[in-house]
Amino acid sequence: MPEEQINLSLVPRRPEDCAVVIFGASGDLTGRKLVPALYRLFASGATPEHFYICGAARSEMSREEFQNKMHQAVEARGVDMSAWERFAACLHYHPVVYDQVETYHALAARLDELDALHGVKGNRILELAIPPTMYQTVALTLGQAGLASEEHGWRRLVVEKPFGRDLDSSRELNRAICQGFAEHQVFRIDHYLAKETVQNIMMFRFANAIFEPLWNRNYIDQVSIVTAETLGVEHRAGYYEQAGVLRDMFQNHMMQLLALVAAEPPSLFEANRVRDERTKLFRSLRPFPLEDLYGYLVLAQYEAGEIDGQPVPAYRAEPGVDPSSLAPTFATMKVFVDNWRWQGVPFYLTSGKRLTEKLTRIVIHFREVPHSLFRQVLGEDIQTNRLVLDIQPKEEITLYFQAKQPGAQVALRTVRLHFSYQDQAAKQGTEAYEKALADAMLGDQMLFWRQDGVELCWAFLDPILEACESCGDRADRLHRYRAGTWGPRDAAKLWPGHPYNYPVS
Repeated sequence: MPEEQINLSLVPRRPEDCAVVIFGASGDLTGRKLVPALYRLFASGATPEHFYICGAARSEMSREEFQNKMHQAVEARGVDMSAWERFAACLHYHPVVYDQVETYHALAARLDELDALHGVKGNRILELAIPPTMYQTVALTLGQAGLASEEHGWRRLVVEKPFGRDLDSSRELNRAICQGFAEHQVFRIDHYLAKETVQNIMMFRFANAIFEPLWNRNYIDQVSIVTAETLGVEHRAGYYEQAGVLRDMFQNHMMQLLALVAAEPPSLFEANRVRDERTKLFRSLRPFPLEDLYGYLVLAQYEAGEIDGQPVPAYRAEPGVDPSSLAPTFATMKVFVDNWRWQGVPFYLTSGKRLTEKLTRIVIHFREVPHSLFRQVLGEDIQTNRLVLDIQPKEEITLYFQAKQPGAQVALRTVRLHFSYQDQAAKQGTEAYEKALADAMLGDQMLFWRQDGVELCWAFLDPILEACESCGDRADRLHRYRAGTWGPRDAAKLWPGHPYNYPVS
């Protein structure tokens, strides 16, 4: 192809030479997500030309032991291992004690040696794959040890959720981070934002003239956002007992999905302008009506049941869970956005564990036709149009609309237009952590949280949490549902689009 015909937007930009330093390298997140994602980026040529990874953790481990552990983790993902030997040459390990600054000085000296060995000139990603209780300690100590300084190259701190457990702790965490790092250095990761279908929501809305004119209260009746899991708490019981579903899912994932669906178009597809619009959306959230809290919120906890034909225990019977726990594992929330575009349109946010299937789905329910000229032959009811954005496990977009049923009889049927990312486009896509890590290397913060957005979401959620956790009849308000179902029946009373009422196949 002649050079002038190349579409430069399709040519991937390779990151600057850099190192990735993973704190918590002996933990689950590193082996399960981070290193497999980095390996796939490396194998596809998406990492820098000069690049290495240094694991850092409290465990004493040789470089060879770390390489072998990561080999097993990557191989377990079922990927092509043909690039492993080249990748393993980039893997190093250095022990640190998270609250002892002298071990960070030793790490800094080791990183300088590795920079020289691999031809990297000081640029570093600092990934906190550690328990949230250690974020403040590690962030502060990194600053004290000079590892946050950008005097000899850029430094980017990648922080996993949760960003605190309420507004005050979020601000406290940010103050600790900001003692060493500036806001432009902080990448607060939400892997939901890096999923292909989530990224496509903005493109879908703002690059198609047939949808954006309808994307408002005049044509949309309601919006539902569902994140369902079949898994229980697994190894996270200690965290989940303190968090529950609202802190675990609603303050971050659900709010970001809401913002992508409802935010105004930015003036330019650029990180801070896109995040400005998300922040404006969070500011427009209507304060929750605490005087009628449970008219807008249903909380529940799973009991014993079956998942894929196998018996599973109740939440209270899970290892590490208090037998009298009141931590909710399911929530449905009715939310309103007080602005010109969305006034009066309810948004139903639902998330839960041990549900019927693993699913993340956004459904746009359009309004009924204003006048049915077919009522004499079809009756008054015509099923409304629905736009379904499936994010996981399927990645697809489906538009449901009405057409005549073939045959002599006058009847309607629901038909669909369908696009699947599992077709051609999916084969060229990246998984969520691959995209997030690649963007961190490139310095692109579009898919990461900014502190003002974090605080606005906590400010919205804090009064709800306080009201739920302090009410005298808290135990009575916590509904039950059998594992393997779509949650409590009371959720269907709050949300008309609940699968009990309105299944979408």
